[in-house]
Amino acid sequence: MNKDQIEGKIKEVKGKVKEAAGVVLDDKEMQIEGNIQKNIGKVQSGFGDLKEDVKDSL
Repeated sequence: MNKDQIEGKIKEVKGKVKEAAGVVLDDKEMQIEGNIQKNIGKVQSGFGDLKEDVKDSL
């Protein structure tokens, strides 16, 4: 695992928590922020996966 994979997973989890809190508190803005943060984490984690694949193929 590399730094991007780890940080991406952390952001993804934080986003899921924020999104769930927004649903519970009926706060649309918090829910949207959480969704965005979750998706950014997924992208960063995917980038880390790609880096690992390239490293492994070399």
